[in-house]
Amino acid sequence: MLASLAKGMGDYYDFSELPTVVYHGKKPVVYDGNRRMILGKIKHDFVTIPSNTRIRIPDFPEEIPCNVCSTKVALNNILRKHGDSGSWQPLERDIFLHKFMGEEKSPFLILDENTQIISANPHLNRRFVKDEIFKGSTLKNLGFAIQKGRLNSVHSDDKAYSILDDISKKIKDKKIGTRKNRGKVIEVLEPESQQLIDQNKDNKPHLSKINFSNGKKKQKRQARRTPKSNTELFGGKLYLRMGGVSDLYRDIVDLYQFYLSNERELSQTFPGLIRMSLRLLCETAAKEDNNKKFENYLKGYFAAAKKNLDQDIKTTLSSNNVNEKTIVQLLHTGAHNYQSSNNTEQTIAMSIIIGEILTISHGNKETI
Repeated sequence: MLASLAKGMGDYYDFSELPTVVYHGKKPVVYDGNRRMILGKIKHDFVTIPSNTRIRIPDFPEEIPCNVCSTKVALNNILRKHGDSGSWQPLERDIFLHKFMGEEKSPFLILDENTQIISANPHLNRRFVKDEIFKGSTLKNLGFAIQKGRLNSVHSDDKAYSILDDISKKIKDKKIGTRKNRGKVIEVLEPESQQLIDQNKDNKPHLSKINFSNGKKKQKRQARRTPKSNTELFGGKLYLRMGGVSDLYRDIVDLYQFYLSNERELSQTFPGLIRMSLRLLCETAAKEDNNKKFENYLKGYFAAAKKNLDQDIKTTLSSNNVNEKTIVQLLHTGAHNYQSSNNTEQTIAMSIIIGEILTISHGNKETI
């Protein structure tokens, strides 16, 4: 990430992009521009990086002006720069607005907090889904209600799950979109879903307890059970050739072992650090693999890596929505430590396919 930022800066630091700084007492805190500040610290040896890390840092002055302002102004500037420009996705924007701007949680955010459906299905994190499908009035027509910041439903938990899952599939398959069946949500659903909505519409809403982060639930009609997720990071021990990728891989394994040993004492956001580390690992591997772009590296090896996995692991990936089309976005989300990054099972599933990709591109040929 830092390497790509340094490359994008060109030959010198652009003074039209100043860091935003807020003083907390006597301590200056960078609210926007942290990565640029890290490059400056590396340039002037205020911090050190591994000797085998290759970053060409542009001309960077030792002292630069900053936009020093109040917390309120800083947050407004960040919102204008990222939230209103379209660089943030709807869920991340809603999290920022609630957490830092004091706004009430949107139905979109409440739905995800109570079900993890958007975090587990990145194709739902879109503006039209928020504004036209997962809004209060449409949710009500589907048999759901937002009450006191919680999701309630007239359906049983199993039926509520199946209806929301049906909606997710229809959006993913583009049967509902901005150009097709716009405004026709119920009409596009499977007949079973439409029947449930009609039959239960007069029921009294109750607190709904469903969770999409654990993958697809077992249906009574299914004979095959969903296999238990492999809880071992990277799917087991990797044998990589000596270098930065191998060192970073070992550090991430140690970080995960620390998490397992201290899970009760750590916060619920700690797993986000592991997913952030996975992105750094992939970027480092892409750099070493003929200086490829991060996205091209992952997609270039994904199919071959998946072929090496057994059917149970493939099912685990599918259950956690980890595939060639979503892997890049899932790592992008993790890099910003958003709430969805704390889905441990999905992170482990991601690490398994990443481990297989690393084995192909950086495997120790003597042990393969």
